Amino acid sequence: MRFGNFMAPFHPTGQNPTLAIERDLDLIVAMDRLGFHEAWVGEHHSAGFEIIASPEVFIGVAAERTKHIKLGTGVSSLPYHQPLMLADRMVLLDHLTRGRVMLGCGPGQLTSDAHMLGIPADQQRPRMEQCLDAIIRLLRGETVTMHTDGFTLQDARLQLRPYSDPCFDIAVAASFSPTGPRGAGKHGVGMLSIAATARQGMDLLAQHWQTWEEVAHENGHVADRSKWRLVGPMHLAETREQAERDVEHGIVEFSTYFKHLLPAGPVQGDTVEEILANNQQSGFAVIGTPEDAVAKIEELVEASNGGFGAFLLFDHDWAPPAAKLRSYELFAQYVMPRFTGQLAGPNASRDWVLASGTDFMDRAAHAIGKAIEDHATERETKQTSG
Repeated sequence: MRFGNFMAPFHPTGQNPTLAIERDLDLIVAMDRLGFHEAWVGEHHSAGFEIIASPEVFIGVAAERTKHIKLGTGVSSLPYHQPLMLADRMVLLDHLTRGRVMLGCGPGQLTSDAHMLGIPADQQRPRMEQCLDAIIRLLRGETVTMHTDGFTLQDARLQLRPYSDPCFDIAVAASFSPTGPRGAGKHGVGMLSIAATARQGMDLLAQHWQTWEEVAHENGHVADRSKWRLVGPMHLAETREQAERDVEHGIVEFSTYFKHLLPAGPVQGDTVEEILANNQQSGFAVIGTPEDAVAKIEELVEASNGGFGAFLLFDHDWAPPAAKLRSYELFAQYVMPRFTGQLAGPNASRDWVLASGTDFMDRAAHAIGKAIEDHATERETKQTSG
């Protein structure tokens, strides 16, 4: 299993936005050092919290500061883009990063963004499907002519083929509508299941997979669980009590923000106590220890009826920066290796040595004693011969 994060980002208003974006870059640098596999960066244009307008520009900067981590748009809101231009920018990033870029696709979460662009909310998903159709065809090397309500392409083609062979990773966001699984199945790409940890989201996982598999089969593709990424929020500390104290920093502002975005926001409540109590019922967020995180991921594996390829931390500013970084460190140190197979070798070697009882210790004592005896014999021989 791979691990990463899904960074909208969520920064409460009232702070220096330049420094907030710089902290986002610092976090991805830290994730690269900690061994995370990927990071997905969002696109938003209104409401003040989610302040990265161009994930491509952000990825270009982050790529220069990192070595290994893959960087994706999480997600590019396709109805807002001319598909030739977006495909061209992603191919350029693929070359600049030497294959570390990924394209996440969605209809656009904020209807306030769509409003400013004159796009009716009920047209966001159909337009996303049209744009995705065009992008996939362009990336396959086709010459595309399309005339839609959202864009026009006339003999459009890409100058460059992707650096990645045959193409960089592409994933479609899926939440409560069938649009995501349908898009993933139709085009043979991956899927990002957002809010997978909530009870409602977890109940939909099997449905997501079934739709993805059925549509993929209809279009001559095979749904690939390794390309399935599940997203959910966590904040970890050494104890649950400490984790709950940490999120007093910003979880109320997060809840207040989402009340104006979704009919049922991911966290519910007006006070920290109310939010924590409701979260225990919904199961949306892990606010606790690394063992709690392990248990939640194991629960997701079971709910998915066959597993998935990656778990992404739904990034947030619930805790102060230092505590947030510590949460990522705890996740990397104690959660990730439980699912990547890194613990088996050290544990087996330790158990082998412990099972030997005093055998190896006796050998060491014997070797030390023999060295002492040999040294004494050597000195005695030299003195006698002298």
